[in-house]
Amino acid sequence: MKVTRNTPEQLIVADVPWLIAIMLVLFVLVFVGIGLALVAGGEWFGLIFALGGGGMGLVALAVFVQRVQVIFDRPSNALIMRKRTVLGYSEVRHNLSDVTKAVLETTRNSKGQRMSRPSLVLGGGMSAGVHPIVSVYTNTRGPSRVVKAVNDWLGQFVRVDNRAATP
Repeated sequence: MKVTRNTPEQLIVADVPWLIAIMLVLFVLVFVGIGLALVAGGEWFGLIFALGGGGMGLVALAVFVQRVQVIFDRPSNALIMRKRTVLGYSEVRHNLSDVTKAVLETTRNSKGQRMSRPSLVLGGGMSAGVHPIVSVYTNTRGPSRVVKAVNDWLGQFVRVDNRAATP
């Protein structure tokens, strides 16, 4: 998860799980390749191997690889949360003025390691509450960097407004 654009008018945060996607594509290619090699050698169970292993890899690709993009846009007072998978696309819009702050949600995995994910707190409107930017927790520094960038950007908005209102 990283900040891809940070201007006074717009902040864009994106997450593209390239490593998982590449690993799953390689998984599919290995199973299909071995299966086809077995079929070429006269072993018909290679077809089951190729379809079963390749199919599982494709299902995992469709379920686990999800591109997320969150756009904070001042000129249109919009918060746009986009998600794209192999199977489809979704977009949710909120008023930017409803966003109170970004927070870091944390949990512990089975080994006791601290895991986190960035979330947005919406204080107003029909969607008031905490909304995760991504659904998965990670033990990297990316979520904390995103939370800091969002809070800094939102704070900049407040400061700009206060200066403009002061005579």
